[in-house]
Amino acid sequence: MSVVDQRGYYWMLLPLLAMAFMYFGIVGGMVDDWLNDENYSHGFIIPGIAAYFLWRSRVELVSSPVAPSFWGLVLVMMGGAMYLAGTVVQEYFLMRTSLIVILAGCIWNLFGYQILRLAALPIAYLIFMVPLPYTVYNSLAFPLKLFVARVAVFLLKFSGLPVLREGNVIIFPNITLEVVEACSGMRSLVSLIAMGVAYAFLALRYPWQRVLLVLSTVPIAVGSNVLRVYGTGVLSRYYGAEAAEGFFHEFAGIAVFLVALAGLVVFGAVLRFVGGRFHAK
Repeated sequence: MSVVDQRGYYWMLLPLLAMAFMYFGIVGGMVDDWLNDENYSHGFIIPGIAAYFLWRSRVELVSSPVAPSFWGLVLVMMGGAMYLAGTVVQEYFLMRTSLIVILAGCIWNLFGYQILRLAALPIAYLIFMVPLPYTVYNSLAFPLKLFVARVAVFLLKFSGLPVLREGNVIIFPNITLEVVEACSGMRSLVSLIAMGVAYAFLALRYPWQRVLLVLSTVPIAVGSNVLRVYGTGVLSRYYGAEAAEGFFHEFAGIAVFLVALAGLVVFGAVLRFVGGRFHAK
């Protein structure tokens, strides 16, 4: 790049400073959610994974020609509209995702479509760092709680234990348990989808393998939480309320997520083996 070309990019400083001013508080609020909301504590590792995706494409990025395009401004304006709409209605999801859209638009505008295409995965992956709107989260978590409670009670009855269910409440003769949001599977599901997408693009080659792996995160997350509620129910029936509270409850949550992660890795290995055999023919 020549000195003249470098000077041509100095005009970028003003919009970059404007973006930093616009998004300083929004990004800070998002980091606060990562710190204080266990549903989104995985947000800290998302920018790192996105950066690794970008680094993997470094050879293609360096060798690709720089071809600025005014079409990128369309994306920038779309992101700006999302930001304004989110500000007016105080919808943080819109404001936060607008940053990703504007980032994509800036890359298209400054470096061209080919470089945007190479950076598409890292940019799109950043969506996993944005917490869902609470209305969306709750509308998914509630039916999941009912489903987990229903299946867990079926398994408890199948095991010969005396148990009843009222909604998301599980009733034993000696104790009553409530399937709360932490046991619904939503927390595992959100984190597991983010990990599943990363694993799919790092370990699997063919699109059908990646789609199946990401889709598998739903039954794996829900199934592992059914086992968590079932195990808690069995222990609570014999050992009382202590089995469903405090350290055991927190430890069970971590253990269940690790089991779900292991299940995802095993399923990915199966897909890699089957894909290798299928495409070798």
